[in-house]
Amino acid sequence: MPKRPKTASFLSDSYRLAGASLVAFMVFWTIWSSFPPSPPPTPALTVPAAADSAAPDLAYASPEKNFYDDPKLSYAIGSAPVRKWDEKRREWLRQHPSFVAGSATRIVMVTGSQSEPCKNPRGDHLLLKLFKNKVDYCRRHGIDIFYNNALLHSKMFSFWAKTAAVRASMLAHPEAEWIWWVDSDAAFTDMDFLPPLPRYHDFNMVVHGWPLLLQQRHTWTGINAGVFLIRNCQWALDFLDVWASMGPQSPDYDKWGKILSSVFKDKIFPESDDQSGLIYLYLKEKEKWGNKIYVEGEYYFEGYWLEIVGNFDNITARYDKIERNVAALRRRHAEKVSEGYARVWEEQLKGAGYGKGSWRRPFVTHFTGCQPCSGAHNQMYSGESCFDAITRALTFADNQVLRNYGFVHPDLEDPSTVKPLPFDYPPLD
Repeated sequence: MPKRPKTASFLSDSYRLAGASLVAFMVFWTIWSSFPPSPPPTPALTVPAAADSAAPDLAYASPEKNFYDDPKLSYAIGSAPVRKWDEKRREWLRQHPSFVAGSATRIVMVTGSQSEPCKNPRGDHLLLKLFKNKVDYCRRHGIDIFYNNALLHSKMFSFWAKTAAVRASMLAHPEAEWIWWVDSDAAFTDMDFLPPLPRYHDFNMVVHGWPLLLQQRHTWTGINAGVFLIRNCQWALDFLDVWASMGPQSPDYDKWGKILSSVFKDKIFPESDDQSGLIYLYLKEKEKWGNKIYVEGEYYFEGYWLEIVGNFDNITARYDKIERNVAALRRRHAEKVSEGYARVWEEQLKGAGYGKGSWRRPFVTHFTGCQPCSGAHNQMYSGESCFDAITRALTFADNQVLRNYGFVHPDLEDPSTVKPLPFDYPPLD
Protein backbone atom coordinates (compact mmCIF):
# COMPACT_ATOMS: atom_id res chain seq x y z
CA MET A 1 0.00 0.00 0.00
CA PRO A 2 1.45 3.45 -0.86
CA LYS A 3 2.65 5.46 2.08
CA ARG A 4 0.15 8.11 3.14
CA PRO A 5 1.40 11.71 3.29
CA LYS A 6 2.21 13.03 6.73
CA THR A 7 1.64 16.65 5.87
CA ALA A 8 -1.06 18.23 3.84
CA SER A 9 -3.35 21.20 3.85
CA PHE A 10 -5.07 21.44 7.19
CA LEU A 11 -8.56 22.38 6.67
CA SER A 12 -10.75 21.65 3.74
CA ASP A 13 -7.81 21.69 1.28
CA SER A 14 -8.15 18.00 0.56
CA TYR A 15 -9.02 17.60 -3.10
CA ARG A 16 -10.24 14.05 -2.81
CA LEU A 17 -12.58 14.81 0.09
CA ALA A 18 -13.89 18.02 -1.41
CA GLY A 19 -14.41 16.53 -4.85
CA ALA A 20 -16.34 13.60 -3.44
CA SER A 21 -18.18 15.89 -1.06
CA LEU A 22 -19.42 18.14 -3.83
CA VAL A 23 -20.71 15.26 -5.94
CA ALA A 24 -22.48 13.81 -2.91
CA PHE A 25 -23.71 17.26 -1.93
CA MET A 26 -25.46 17.88 -5.24
CA VAL A 27 -27.22 14.51 -4.97
CA PHE A 28 -28.06 15.22 -1.36
CA TRP A 29 -29.37 18.71 -2.14
CA THR A 30 -31.79 17.35 -4.72
CA ILE A 31 -33.12 14.86 -2.16
CA TRP A 32 -33.25 17.39 0.65
CA SER A 33 -35.28 19.85 -1.41
CA SER A 34 -38.13 17.33 -1.44
CA PHE A 35 -38.44 17.39 2.35
CA PRO A 36 -40.80 19.93 3.93
CA PRO A 37 -39.00 22.52 6.06
CA SER A 38 -38.71 21.52 9.69
CA PRO A 39 -40.44 23.72 12.27
CA PRO A 40 -38.19 26.42 13.70
CA PRO A 41 -36.57 25.51 17.01
CA THR A 42 -36.96 27.57 20.13
CA PRO A 43 -35.92 29.89 21.61
CA ALA A 44 -36.05 32.41 18.78
CA LEU A 45 -32.82 33.74 17.36
CA THR A 46 -31.48 36.76 19.17
CA VAL A 47 -28.17 38.54 19.35
CA PRO A 48 -27.06 38.11 22.98
CA ALA A 49 -26.05 41.19 24.88
CA ALA A 50 -22.38 41.65 25.67
CA ALA A 51 -21.31 40.62 29.15
CA ASP A 52 -21.40 43.49 31.65
CA SER A 53 -17.99 43.01 33.20
CA ALA A 54 -14.64 44.61 33.84
CA ALA A 55 -11.78 43.53 31.61
CA PRO A 56 -9.89 40.42 32.75
CA ASP A 57 -6.53 41.03 34.39
CA LEU A 58 -4.05 39.72 31.81
CA ALA A 59 -1.04 40.50 34.00
CA TYR A 60 -2.02 38.29 36.94
CA ALA A 61 -1.11 34.58 37.13
CA SER A 62 -2.06 32.89 40.37
CA PRO A 63 0.86 31.45 42.38
CA GLU A 64 -1.40 28.59 43.53
CA LYS A 65 -0.84 25.23 41.90
CA ASN A 66 -3.31 24.10 39.25
CA PHE A 67 -3.52 21.61 36.37
CA TYR A 68 -0.71 23.37 34.50
CA ASP A 69 1.70 22.17 37.21
CA ASP A 70 0.91 18.51 36.53
CA PRO A 71 3.93 17.01 34.68
CA LYS A 72 1.67 14.32 33.20
CA LEU A 73 -0.58 16.82 31.42
CA SER A 74 -0.20 16.58 27.65
CA TYR A 75 -1.75 18.88 25.06
CA ALA A 76 -1.36 16.24 22.32
CA ILE A 77 -4.27 14.32 20.84
CA GLY A 78 -3.94 10.61 21.53
CA SER A 79 -2.01 11.18 24.76
CA ALA A 80 -3.21 10.23 28.23
CA PRO A 81 -6.82 11.40 28.71
CA VAL A 82 -7.44 14.51 30.79
CA ARG A 83 -9.64 13.72 33.78
CA LYS A 84 -11.88 15.99 35.89
CA TRP A 85 -11.49 18.82 33.40
CA ASP A 86 -14.66 20.62 34.51
CA GLU A 87 -13.38 20.76 38.09
CA LYS A 88 -9.95 21.89 36.93
CA ARG A 89 -11.46 24.71 34.89
CA ARG A 90 -13.56 25.86 37.82
CA GLU A 91 -10.51 25.85 40.07
CA TRP A 92 -8.50 27.87 37.54
CA LEU A 93 -11.30 30.44 37.35
CA ARG A 94 -11.40 30.63 41.14
CA GLN A 95 -7.69 31.40 41.10
CA HIS A 96 -8.18 34.05 38.39
CA PRO A 97 -11.42 35.79 39.45
CA SER A 98 -11.16 38.60 36.90
CA PHE A 99 -12.05 36.04 34.20
CA VAL A 100 -15.21 34.78 35.91
CA ALA A 101 -17.54 37.50 34.62
CA GLY A 102 -18.55 36.63 31.06
CA SER A 103 -16.97 33.17 31.19
CA ALA A 104 -20.27 31.42 30.41
CA THR A 105 -20.33 32.90 26.90
CA ARG A 106 -16.62 33.45 26.22
CA ILE A 107 -15.45 32.08 22.85
CA VAL A 108 -12.03 31.35 21.37
CA MET A 109 -11.97 30.90 17.60
CA VAL A 110 -9.50 28.40 16.11
CA THR A 111 -8.52 28.23 12.46
CA GLY A 112 -5.40 27.68 10.39
CA SER A 113 -3.73 26.34 7.28
CA GLN A 114 -0.78 24.24 6.16
CA SER A 115 2.80 25.28 6.94
CA GLU A 116 4.07 25.21 3.35
CA PRO A 117 3.36 27.85 0.66
CA CYS A 118 0.23 27.26 -1.39
CA LYS A 119 0.55 25.56 -4.77
CA ASN A 120 -2.05 27.90 -6.23
CA PRO A 121 -0.21 31.19 -7.09
CA ARG A 122 -3.10 33.17 -5.58
CA GLY A 123 -3.64 30.79 -2.68
CA ASP A 124 -1.61 32.50 0.03
CA HIS A 125 -3.22 35.84 -0.85
CA LEU A 126 -6.68 34.31 -0.59
CA LEU A 127 -5.88 32.64 2.74
CA LEU A 128 -4.58 35.94 4.08
CA LYS A 129 -7.80 37.70 3.10
CA LEU A 130 -9.91 34.89 4.54
CA PHE A 131 -7.97 35.16 7.80
CA LYS A 132 -8.40 38.96 7.81
CA ASN A 133 -12.14 38.37 7.53
CA LYS A 134 -12.10 36.20 10.65
CA VAL A 135 -9.94 38.69 12.55
CA ASP A 136 -12.38 41.49 11.66
CA TYR A 137 -15.30 39.44 12.95
CA CYS A 138 -13.51 38.50 16.17
CA ARG A 139 -12.34 42.05 16.88
CA ARG A 140 -15.88 43.30 16.42
CA HIS A 141 -17.22 40.86 19.03
CA GLY A 142 -14.34 40.62 21.49
CA ILE A 143 -13.48 37.03 20.53
CA ASP A 144 -9.90 35.75 20.82
CA ILE A 145 -8.55 33.94 17.77
CA PHE A 146 -5.81 31.34 17.36
CA TYR A 147 -4.42 30.74 13.87
CA ASN A 148 -2.40 27.56 13.67
CA ASN A 149 -0.30 26.38 10.72
CA ALA A 150 1.69 23.66 12.49
CA LEU A 151 0.71 20.01 12.27
CA LEU A 152 0.21 19.23 15.96
CA HIS A 153 0.19 15.50 15.29
CA SER A 154 2.40 14.23 12.47
CA LYS A 155 -0.13 11.65 11.29
CA MET A 156 -3.26 13.78 11.69
CA PHE A 157 -3.04 15.35 8.26
CA SER A 158 -5.58 17.27 6.21
CA PHE A 159 -9.07 17.59 7.70
CA TRP A 160 -8.12 15.48 10.75
CA ALA A 161 -5.67 18.17 11.95
CA LYS A 162 -8.51 20.22 13.44
CA THR A 163 -9.06 17.73 16.29
CA ALA A 164 -5.51 18.24 17.59
CA ALA A 165 -5.74 22.04 17.33
CA VAL A 166 -9.09 22.17 19.11
CA ARG A 167 -7.94 19.90 21.96
CA ALA A 168 -4.80 21.98 22.56
CA SER A 169 -6.89 25.16 22.51
CA MET A 170 -9.18 23.85 25.23
CA LEU A 171 -6.25 23.33 27.57
CA ALA A 172 -4.68 26.66 26.62
CA HIS A 173 -7.91 28.57 27.28
CA PRO A 174 -9.63 27.42 30.48
CA GLU A 175 -11.26 30.87 30.64
CA ALA A 176 -13.32 30.10 27.48
CA GLU A 177 -16.60 28.21 27.51
CA TRP A 178 -16.64 27.58 23.76
CA ILE A 179 -14.01 26.73 21.16
CA TRP A 180 -15.14 27.69 17.66
CA TRP A 181 -13.46 25.87 14.79
CA VAL A 182 -13.75 27.60 11.38
CA ASP A 183 -12.17 26.17 8.21
CA SER A 184 -9.76 28.41 6.33
CA ASP A 185 -12.06 28.52 3.29
CA ALA A 186 -15.07 29.83 5.24
CA ALA A 187 -15.88 33.55 5.43
CA PHE A 188 -18.11 35.55 7.75
CA THR A 189 -20.59 37.40 5.56
CA ASP A 190 -22.73 38.84 8.36
CA MET A 191 -20.35 40.70 10.64
CA ASP A 192 -23.13 41.60 13.11
CA PHE A 193 -24.63 38.19 13.84
CA LEU A 194 -23.65 36.08 16.85
CA PRO A 195 -24.58 32.43 17.34
CA PRO A 196 -27.61 32.20 19.66
CA LEU A 197 -25.72 30.61 22.55
CA PRO A 198 -28.77 30.37 24.89
CA ARG A 199 -30.31 27.96 22.38
CA TYR A 200 -27.39 25.58 22.93
CA HIS A 201 -27.55 25.61 26.72
CA ASP A 202 -28.17 21.85 26.95
CA PHE A 203 -25.69 20.87 24.23
CA ASN A 204 -21.94 20.53 24.01
CA MET A 205 -21.41 20.77 20.25
CA VAL A 206 -23.06 22.72 17.44
CA VAL A 207 -22.71 21.80 13.75
CA HIS A 208 -24.57 22.78 10.61
CA GLY A 209 -26.76 20.15 9.01
CA TRP A 210 -30.20 18.71 8.35
CA PRO A 211 -31.50 16.51 11.20
CA LEU A 212 -34.45 15.09 9.24
CA LEU A 213 -32.22 14.03 6.36
CA LEU A 214 -29.68 12.51 8.73
CA GLN A 215 -32.29 10.38 10.44
CA GLN A 216 -34.06 9.21 7.29
CA ARG A 217 -31.27 9.00 4.71
CA HIS A 218 -28.08 8.44 6.74
CA THR A 219 -26.12 10.56 4.28
CA TRP A 220 -22.51 11.52 4.98
CA THR A 221 -23.22 15.07 3.75
CA GLY A 222 -26.04 15.65 6.25
CA ILE A 223 -23.58 17.48 8.51
CA ASN A 224 -20.68 19.74 7.57
CA ALA A 225 -17.71 19.42 9.92
CA GLY A 226 -15.92 22.51 8.59
CA VAL A 227 -17.44 24.88 11.17
CA PHE A 228 -18.42 23.88 14.68
CA LEU A 229 -18.74 25.13 18.24
CA ILE A 230 -17.64 22.76 20.99
CA ARG A 231 -17.98 23.41 24.69
CA ASN A 232 -14.78 23.45 26.73
CA CYS A 233 -15.73 20.59 29.03
CA GLN A 234 -14.93 16.98 29.93
CA TRP A 235 -17.52 15.65 27.48
CA ALA A 236 -15.78 17.48 24.65
CA LEU A 237 -12.31 16.20 25.54
CA ASP A 238 -13.66 12.65 25.69
CA PHE A 239 -15.50 13.13 22.40
CA LEU A 240 -12.38 14.45 20.67
CA ASP A 241 -10.42 11.40 21.84
CA VAL A 242 -13.05 9.05 20.40
CA TRP A 243 -13.48 11.07 17.21
CA ALA A 244 -9.72 11.24 16.62
CA SER A 245 -9.41 7.49 17.18
CA MET A 246 -11.01 7.09 13.73
CA GLY A 247 -8.16 9.10 12.17
CA PRO A 248 -4.92 8.16 10.40
CA GLN A 249 -2.84 7.99 13.58
CA SER A 250 -4.98 5.09 14.81
CA PRO A 251 -4.22 1.40 14.08
CA ASP A 252 -7.97 1.11 13.39
CA TYR A 253 -7.92 3.71 10.59
CA ASP A 254 -8.47 1.21 7.78
CA LYS A 255 -11.13 -0.60 9.78
CA TRP A 256 -13.03 2.64 10.32
CA GLY A 257 -12.83 3.38 6.61
CA LYS A 258 -14.65 0.13 5.89
CA ILE A 259 -17.23 0.70 8.64
CA LEU A 260 -18.05 4.23 7.53
CA SER A 261 -18.27 3.18 3.87
CA SER A 262 -20.73 0.44 4.80
CA VAL A 263 -22.92 2.77 6.87
CA PHE A 264 -22.96 5.70 4.43
CA LYS A 265 -23.78 4.29 1.02
CA ASP A 266 -23.24 7.67 -0.69
CA LYS A 267 -19.67 7.93 0.61
CA ILE A 268 -17.57 7.37 -2.51
CA PHE A 269 -14.02 7.05 -1.15
CA PRO A 270 -12.81 4.37 1.26
CA GLU A 271 -10.74 6.30 3.82
CA SER A 272 -12.10 7.31 7.19
CA ASP A 273 -12.80 11.06 7.28
CA ASP A 274 -13.73 13.44 10.07
CA GLN A 275 -17.20 14.27 8.74
CA SER A 276 -18.35 10.67 8.36
CA GLY A 277 -16.89 9.87 11.77
CA LEU A 278 -18.80 12.72 13.37
CA ILE A 279 -22.08 11.66 11.78
CA TYR A 280 -21.47 8.03 12.79
CA LEU A 281 -21.07 9.02 16.44
CA TYR A 282 -24.12 11.28 16.21
CA LEU A 283 -26.32 8.51 14.81
CA LYS A 284 -24.90 5.30 16.26
CA GLU A 285 -23.95 6.43 19.76
CA LYS A 286 -26.88 8.73 20.36
CA GLU A 287 -27.08 8.28 24.12
CA LYS A 288 -23.44 9.11 24.77
CA TRP A 289 -22.65 11.63 22.01
CA GLY A 290 -25.57 12.38 19.71
CA ASN A 291 -27.89 13.77 22.35
CA LYS A 292 -25.35 16.48 23.15
CA ILE A 293 -24.79 17.54 19.52
CA TYR A 294 -27.08 20.27 18.16
CA VAL A 295 -27.53 20.08 14.39
CA GLU A 296 -28.28 23.67 13.39
CA GLY A 297 -30.30 24.00 10.20
CA GLU A 298 -32.27 27.20 10.67
CA TYR A 299 -29.61 29.73 9.70
CA TYR A 300 -26.34 29.67 7.77
CA PHE A 301 -24.02 28.49 10.53
CA GLU A 302 -22.09 27.59 7.41
CA GLY A 303 -23.68 27.92 3.98
CA TYR A 304 -22.85 26.48 0.58
CA TRP A 305 -21.35 29.28 -1.49
CA LEU A 306 -23.05 28.43 -4.80
CA GLU A 307 -26.49 29.23 -3.38
CA ILE A 308 -25.33 32.40 -1.62
CA VAL A 309 -22.95 34.61 -3.61
CA GLY A 310 -25.43 35.56 -6.33
CA ASN A 311 -27.72 37.22 -3.77
CA PHE A 312 -25.31 39.79 -2.30
CA ASP A 313 -26.50 42.72 -4.44
CA ASN A 314 -30.17 42.09 -3.61
CA ILE A 315 -29.35 41.73 0.09
CA THR A 316 -27.41 45.01 0.06
CA ALA A 317 -30.36 46.79 -1.56
CA ARG A 318 -32.76 45.48 1.10
CA TYR A 319 -30.47 46.58 3.93
CA ASP A 320 -30.01 50.04 2.37
CA LYS A 321 -33.80 50.40 2.15
CA ILE A 322 -34.14 49.67 5.86
CA GLU A 323 -31.38 52.12 6.79
CA ARG A 324 -33.07 54.93 4.88
CA ASN A 325 -36.05 54.62 7.21
CA VAL A 326 -34.34 53.95 10.56
CA ALA A 327 -32.47 56.94 11.95
CA ALA A 328 -30.67 54.89 14.62
CA LEU A 329 -28.99 52.80 11.93
CA ARG A 330 -27.94 55.79 9.86
CA ARG A 331 -25.98 57.33 12.69
CA ARG A 332 -22.20 57.02 12.59
CA HIS A 333 -20.74 55.12 15.54
CA ALA A 334 -17.54 53.63 16.88
CA GLU A 335 -16.75 50.06 15.93
CA LYS A 336 -16.56 49.07 19.61
CA VAL A 337 -20.30 49.64 20.07
CA SER A 338 -21.35 47.72 16.96
CA GLU A 339 -23.18 45.04 18.93
CA GLY A 340 -25.67 47.62 20.14
CA TYR A 341 -26.48 48.53 16.55
CA ALA A 342 -26.66 44.84 15.69
CA ARG A 343 -29.55 44.51 18.15
CA VAL A 344 -31.36 47.34 16.36
CA TRP A 345 -30.82 45.46 13.10
CA GLU A 346 -32.35 42.32 14.62
CA GLU A 347 -35.56 44.22 15.28
CA GLN A 348 -35.69 45.26 11.63
CA LEU A 349 -34.88 41.79 10.28
CA LYS A 350 -37.62 39.83 12.02
CA GLY A 351 -39.41 39.23 8.74
CA ALA A 352 -36.31 38.35 6.75
CA GLY A 353 -36.20 34.68 7.65
CA TYR A 354 -33.03 32.60 7.93
CA GLY A 355 -31.09 30.40 5.55
CA LYS A 356 -32.20 29.50 2.04
CA GLY A 357 -34.67 32.00 0.59
CA SER A 358 -33.93 34.66 3.20
CA TRP A 359 -32.86 38.21 2.35
CA ARG A 360 -30.84 38.37 5.58
CA ARG A 361 -27.08 38.42 5.23
CA PRO A 362 -25.82 34.82 5.32
CA PHE A 363 -23.82 34.29 8.49
CA VAL A 364 -20.95 32.11 7.18
CA THR A 365 -20.26 31.35 3.51
CA HIS A 366 -18.22 28.17 3.04
CA PHE A 367 -16.30 27.65 -0.20
CA THR A 368 -16.45 23.87 -0.13
CA GLY A 369 -14.55 22.33 -3.02
CA CYS A 370 -12.83 25.53 -4.15
CA GLN A 371 -9.46 24.57 -2.66
CA PRO A 372 -8.02 28.11 -2.72
CA CYS A 373 -4.60 26.94 -1.51
CA SER A 374 -3.99 23.85 -3.63
CA GLY A 375 -5.94 25.13 -6.62
CA ALA A 376 -7.26 21.58 -7.15
CA HIS A 377 -10.86 22.74 -7.24
CA ASN A 378 -13.78 20.47 -7.95
CA GLN A 379 -14.35 20.02 -11.68
CA MET A 380 -18.03 20.93 -11.36
CA TYR A 381 -17.02 24.56 -11.68
CA SER A 382 -13.99 26.56 -12.78
CA GLY A 383 -11.23 27.99 -10.67
CA GLU A 384 -12.23 31.46 -11.85
CA SER A 385 -15.77 30.98 -10.57
CA CYS A 386 -14.34 30.09 -7.15
CA PHE A 387 -11.95 33.05 -7.16
CA ASP A 388 -14.69 35.46 -8.22
CA ALA A 389 -17.09 34.11 -5.59
CA ILE A 390 -14.53 34.37 -2.79
CA THR A 391 -13.71 37.92 -3.89
CA ARG A 392 -17.39 38.95 -3.86
CA ALA A 393 -18.01 37.40 -0.45
CA LEU A 394 -14.97 38.98 1.17
CA THR A 395 -15.72 42.40 -0.34
CA PHE A 396 -19.35 42.11 0.79
CA ALA A 397 -18.12 41.43 4.33
CA ASP A 398 -15.42 44.10 4.17
CA ASN A 399 -18.03 46.73 3.33
CA GLN A 400 -19.65 46.00 6.69
CA VAL A 401 -16.28 46.60 8.36
CA LEU A 402 -15.22 49.68 6.38
CA ARG A 403 -18.57 51.34 7.10
CA ASN A 404 -17.29 52.23 10.57
CA TYR A 405 -14.12 53.64 9.03
CA GLY A 406 -15.97 55.89 6.61
CA PHE A 407 -15.43 54.01 3.35
CA VAL A 408 -17.12 51.48 1.06
CA HIS A 409 -16.21 49.31 -1.92
CA PRO A 410 -18.62 50.42 -4.68
CA ASP A 411 -18.07 47.22 -6.66
CA LEU A 412 -18.00 43.79 -4.98
CA GLU A 413 -15.76 42.47 -7.75
CA ASP A 414 -13.16 45.21 -7.19
CA PRO A 415 -11.78 44.98 -3.64
CA SER A 416 -8.94 47.41 -4.39
CA THR A 417 -11.23 50.41 -4.92
CA VAL A 418 -12.99 52.33 -2.15
CA LYS A 419 -14.80 55.62 -1.91
CA PRO A 420 -15.48 57.81 1.15
CA LEU A 421 -19.00 57.76 2.51
CA PRO A 422 -20.97 61.00 2.81
CA PHE A 423 -22.30 61.97 6.21
CA ASP A 424 -25.90 61.16 5.31
CA TYR A 425 -25.52 57.59 4.08
CA PRO A 426 -27.26 55.81 2.51
CA PRO A 427 -28.79 58.72 0.60
CA LEU A 428 -32.51 59.23 1.01
CA ASP A 429 -34.73 58.57 -2.01
